[in-house]
Amino acid sequence: MVQFITVDETLQLRNMLLREGKLTNEQCRFPTDSLPGAFHLGYFTNNELVCIASFHPQAYGGFAGPGYQLRGMATIEEFRGRGIGNQVLNFGIVYLRGQKVNYLWCNARKKALPFYINMGFEAISDEFEVPGIGPHYALYVKIR
Repeated sequence: MVQFITVDETLQLRNMLLREGKLTNEQCRFPTDSLPGAFHLGYFTNNELVCIASFHPQAYGGFAGPGYQLRGMATIEEFRGRGIGNQVLNFGIVYLRGQKVNYLWCNARKKALPFYINMGFEAISDEFEVPGIGPHYALYVKIR
């Protein structure tokens, strides 16, 4: 079940899944986590948090109207391929549409590119390297 969660609830999974447990949970906090309008979503199975995503207001390039950035999306490996990430991302997009947001963008890891393309995102950059993490692409999806 998808629900709004606090940023503190995201930190353990961010560290475990996105930073391979190499940081403290506190070091996985994004500067944008507490911006006005920022929100965090989680998917729970049997009271266990198995998928997270964070959204915050942030324009990208020359795109018109209000935009949001998706950050820190991750699903525990044994729960991948079940449509959970799809549900979390769709929930976020529907919520943003209701907030009159025009588009959503993210910097996605290369290995996650098929997931985002299947969700309707398109690449808006060439491949680039995030130091210590790996190859990424900037992706965009129009919301309204």
